[in-house]
Amino acid sequence: MAKAQFHKNQRVYVKTVGTWALVDKVLPHWAKGIDEPLRIFYDVGLGRDFCAEELQGDNTEHTPVASTAEQWRLLRARNKWKSAEECSHHPYPGTHPHIVTGETDWGGWRVPGAEYDLYPERVEYQARLLVNAPKMAALLRTLVNQVKLEPEDVPVEVTALAQEATAILRYVDQEVQQ
Repeated sequence: MAKAQFHKNQRVYVKTVGTWALVDKVLPHWAKGIDEPLRIFYDVGLGRDFCAEELQGDNTEHTPVASTAEQWRLLRARNKWKSAEECSHHPYPGTHPHIVTGETDWGGWRVPGAEYDLYPERVEYQARLLVNAPKMAALLRTLVNQVKLEPEDVPVEVTALAQEATAILRYVDQEVQQ
């Protein structure tokens, strides 16, 4: 059984071609009666599908703050009820955001199409905010830990920010544990 090593829109180095590319599609190959795909190929826009052995991930995005257990992604789903022409006032006509919170491209947060149609800019902002929430939580944890290491060398304003960050993290972590 295979698991995806790369995700959509991830920057990868294509070893066999010698160039960098973005993963356009993750293409699992399924067999009848099996719960997981047999193998996974990746469409990177170079004319053929590549297997994971031919690709290498980009390590530049793995900073200490960005490396969290949660890797949420923003995907765009096609609008089923309106064509791109009917919703040309939307930031991305013909699509709406989906926040994917798991390894697969189907779990996560959705917004109803009617709500998106009323406030597309607001929903786009919320989607960007949601998809970056794990990174922001990691950033808050880093801030709190740095202030704990050297509390006497930190300005009063930063100490106040760390206290507020501690309260936010306490609330977030409490909700997760229930």
